[in-house]
Amino acid sequence: MYLISSCLCGVNCKYNGGNNLNTKCLELVKEGKAILICPEQLGGLTTPRVPAEIMGTSEGILKKDNKSKIITKDNKDVTYEFLKGAEETLKIANLYNIKKAILKEGSPSCGVKYVYDGTFSSKKVSAMGLTARILEENGIEVIGDTDLGGISNGDF
Repeated sequence: MYLISSCLCGVNCKYNGGNNLNTKCLELVKEGKAILICPEQLGGLTTPRVPAEIMGTSEGILKKDNKSKIITKDNKDVTYEFLKGAEETLKIANLYNIKKAILKEGSPSCGVKYVYDGTFSSKKVSAMGLTARILEENGIEVIGDTDLGGISNGDF
C-alpha cells in the first residue's frame, strides 16, 4: 500500500486549484493499492491558496531553528498548517502500516529531491519538503513523482 499525493491522481488540490495527474499513480488507486493525501488540506489550508515556499529547510523547521519557516507569497507564515498536515499524513501512514509514499516534487510539503528556494523566483534547490522529511524520518520510503519512470510495474 502506498500514500500518494492527491494531486497526482487528478484531485484538484494544488495551490492554484489544479492537479498534476499522473496515470501511473491513478492506476495504483484504481487497483486499491494506494491512499490519497494532501498535507496542505489536512493542515487546514484552502484550495486554491496563495503559493507557499520554505525559507530555510524542513529540517530546520523540525529543529525549531527560528530561521526556517514556510511562508506564502504575500508573506504569511503557514508553518503551523504545513506541520499539522505532515503530522496528520504520518498518522494515516501509521494507521494503514504504509511503508512507501509517492509525492509531488517541488511542493513545500511533498518535495522529495527538490523544493523551491523561498524567494518565489521559480528557483529550485535540492531539499525535502516537510511531509516528505517527516515520513522519511519515520521509516517510510518517499519517492518523487519524477522518479516513476524508473519504477517498473512489478515494483508496485
